[in-house]
Amino acid sequence: MKSVGVRLAFWYALASVLTLALLFRAGRYLLEQHVIRSLDLLNATQFEQVKEHFGPDPGALTPAEIRERMRDGNEPAYARFYIELHQPGDGAVYSSRNLGRRSIPRVAFKPDFSANFFAAVFSYRNSDSRLVPAKRTFNVMLDDLGELRVGEFALGPLSVLIATPKVQVAETIKGYDEISGVLLVFMLLASAGIGYGLSRVALRPVRLIQETANHISSDNLSERIPVAPVEDEISDLARLLNQMFDRLESSFNQVRRFTAEASHELKTPLSLMRLQSEKMLMDGGLNPAQEESLHIVLEEINRLNTIIEELLFLSRAEADAITLDRRPQDPRVFMENFAQDARVLADSRGVRLADIHGGEGRVEFDARWLRQVLLNLLANALSYTPAGKCVTVTSQLGTTGWRVAVDDEGPGVPADQRERIFERFVRLAHPAQHDKGSGLGLAISRSIITLHQGRIWAEAPASGKGLRVVFELPLAGADGGPAIPRPN
Repeated sequence: MKSVGVRLAFWYALASVLTLALLFRAGRYLLEQHVIRSLDLLNATQFEQVKEHFGPDPGALTPAEIRERMRDGNEPAYARFYIELHQPGDGAVYSSRNLGRRSIPRVAFKPDFSANFFAAVFSYRNSDSRLVPAKRTFNVMLDDLGELRVGEFALGPLSVLIATPKVQVAETIKGYDEISGVLLVFMLLASAGIGYGLSRVALRPVRLIQETANHISSDNLSERIPVAPVEDEISDLARLLNQMFDRLESSFNQVRRFTAEASHELKTPLSLMRLQSEKMLMDGGLNPAQEESLHIVLEEINRLNTIIEELLFLSRAEADAITLDRRPQDPRVFMENFAQDARVLADSRGVRLADIHGGEGRVEFDARWLRQVLLNLLANALSYTPAGKCVTVTSQLGTTGWRVAVDDEGPGVPADQRERIFERFVRLAHPAQHDKGSGLGLAISRSIITLHQGRIWAEAPASGKGLRVVFELPLAGADGGPAIPRPN
């Protein structure tokens, strides 16, 4: 169970069901004791009826007289009870007809404090001053009669045993168990549903924190997690995360300011270095080794200038200081012009280029900056594609916008790394890579596409080999509104 909500619902349901089960178990015991006390009350009532057949001195009666008086009493009325009378020295002097040749065992006395407690409680609730309580009560088991509840009463020197079948107790408890089982099942289902609902409500602030945290990135550090007015652990966590995001944003801003300022300050020294190197080459008087060294210095200066320009562009893009010259244009014409230069670049690497365009319509974009995006994507694809392989540029206008994809036949990028390649200075080293770039091309491409209100991402091609980088821009009509493309 990976979900916290599911785990909370499980524990809530388990706790509820266990609590209810314990209550049902206690209720079962109380109900059983109550029914048993009811049987004891019936036995005591029956003893009062038996006592009416004897005079004031029952001990003076002979066994024959005792049996005669019991038969003269309404013996058929005793059919639901099993009765035995014992006389000291003579043993059982009377047994009810329904006992036949059986006898009620007289078990040894065993104190039962819980039974005595409940007996006192129920005898208080059902108090009747006319009833004589039994000297003791106990349970016996007869093979063919089942379990009996026996009450032993004193009638002068006589001991009267009155027993009642405990079938009523068993049936009552069985019905109680069936009802309890059904209620436990309903309780399990209800508590699981209620617990899951409560967990969803309780964890809603956590989900909000997760959603907000997912939106926060290096390009969007200003967003913060809403803090509820309630003072609890979730609010404390939200405040702690917001404080962390404040420090993170401050650190990022410092790095960006340093990058922009350092890039700007480096332009002048690099320009002087380039001018001095070019002057030395023009003046002559250098041996071949010195000239070669100066050419290498100029190449590195040009490379540093390129990186500085890219960093300055990213800084301006993050500060919204770049103004695009967006105009409604025909993507087909734009892609045909780009394909001519792209084919030259591909041929220089020994790589075949395939360009495909479909659909008609107009898209609003800045041709200069979008060309830079395509050049970055093409350069990235060519650097990873082996000679003799193919790079495919696909342009398609659809109902959702203009989509351009650049596919290479290189080693590809793992799925968990595809988003990282759009970050600054991220370069995934691979033996198939022909040259080492600055690691800023895709970051610049994302900034340009974002300025066009588009999106860019990386995915695996349909063939499963290599990498596909896709960007998508919204369509626009001649008046700047949405337009419906016309398929070929």
